[in-house]
Amino acid sequence: MKIVMLGAPGAGKGTQAKKIADKWQIPHISTGDIFRANIKQGTELGKKAKAFIDKGMLVPDELTIELIIDRLHQADCTNGYVLDGYPRTIPQAESLTEVLDKLDEAIDYAVNVDVPDENIVNRMSGRRACLNCGATYHIKYAPPVNEGICDRCQSELVLRDDDKPETVLKRLEVYHEQTQPLIDYYEKLGVLRSVDGTKDLEDVFSAIVDILGA
Repeated sequence: MKIVMLGAPGAGKGTQAKKIADKWQIPHISTGDIFRANIKQGTELGKKAKAFIDKGMLVPDELTIELIIDRLHQADCTNGYVLDGYPRTIPQAESLTEVLDKLDEAIDYAVNVDVPDENIVNRMSGRRACLNCGATYHIKYAPPVNEGICDRCQSELVLRDDDKPETVLKRLEVYHEQTQPLIDYYEKLGVLRSVDGTKDLEDVFSAIVDILGA
């Protein structure tokens, strides 16, 4: 089962993608994780990606397409995968469709986690991250045991630059301009399914399970 997750930054699509991957035993492929790993390692790709991410902008296609396609050719993707954070633009979606066509394959479902902008700003500005071990928290929905301190490694938690309200608003602006057209793209392909992302996390997942089939 080949799945693309859609939704604005902070809509919760990453969390749902992980749950889908666990339930169906397929890899969760997140460009965000790949970029963050490269940023932490200080690679050239990481430096380029960070410059865009810190400004709330999307990483350009040429920095992502080759990386993703290579990932899809790895052995653990034989039974499918969940793509999270890719494609972000119509050219990326068209490139993905083209590559899959050559393999006589196609995306089975594009799952859109729909959440209003106002909810997203509130969600993301409450997120806190541990720059040491990568753990993430939310001051309201998933707080650490000790305020401002990581449960795993006891390091200080921070509000990442890309979670600050002004950056979130910029990211949403970019999303609506460049990424939301993907909803129309996958709707035309007949594979789009939408769920209400404002509901409880487990209720959202239950709706997704109903769509994908238990």
